[in-house]
Amino acid sequence: MSRPIDRRLLAATEPLRAAASAGAFAAALPVLAFAPRGDRHPVLVLPGLGATDLSTGTLRRWLRSLGYPVVGWELGRNRGPTQEVVDELPRLLARLHAQHGSPVSIVGQSLGGIYARRLALRAPAQVRQVITLGSPFAASRPEPGSPAARVFERYRPLHSTRRLSTSRTPLRRALPMPSTSIYSRWDGVVPWRACLQETGPTSENIAVRASHLGMGLDPAVLWVVADRLAQPADAWRPFRRPTRLGLGVLFPDD
Repeated sequence: MSRPIDRRLLAATEPLRAAASAGAFAAALPVLAFAPRGDRHPVLVLPGLGATDLSTGTLRRWLRSLGYPVVGWELGRNRGPTQEVVDELPRLLARLHAQHGSPVSIVGQSLGGIYARRLALRAPAQVRQVITLGSPFAASRPEPGSPAARVFERYRPLHSTRRLSTSRTPLRRALPMPSTSIYSRWDGVVPWRACLQETGPTSENIAVRASHLGMGLDPAVLWVVADRLAQPADAWRPFRRPTRLGLGVLFPDD
């Protein structure tokens, strides 16, 4: 196990490291062209706290290039669990499920991943799998004093007293459908341990080297998302670190 990295340094370098991920994405495009492809089932992508669909634009465009019908949440800026979010996200999921006649895979970044897991508990028949990117669903509340906590508190007066799901199941527990949590020990926004779920036959945690803000652009993250979406609905298997095309170097050893 490598030595822990100073959280203050990680937070301070988040923008720079996110920009580096954008450059790495552009450089890795020829290799990413070989990413796994699956059946063309619907995919819903949810942004993180304080972000809009613009933040997931690269990820969604790339997934469309792989053949998936992909949509963003179309609810503007993510200000936390407002009444609009609580009301509209279940309706959006239900519409996608009905429109395509297929359960929907949900990819959520940061707070968007927490929404994704709650939606999965609320309507399991409508969700094929859940993939989260740097989502601190295992924490009971935002880390006090952290950048995420400050933003969350700023929006708290807008939050609904209702939840997306009334299930009392802790979000760190394995979901009733396949679930993948992508996390990074180099995350400068949320504690990486808060992104770990209980592992099981269809639940896993996958480490990458990405920054929090750069997860939607990081080549390793994009490869994992493609690999997970390509899993057959009735034959899901845990992720195996790729060895071809030199992709193994994108993933940490521990």
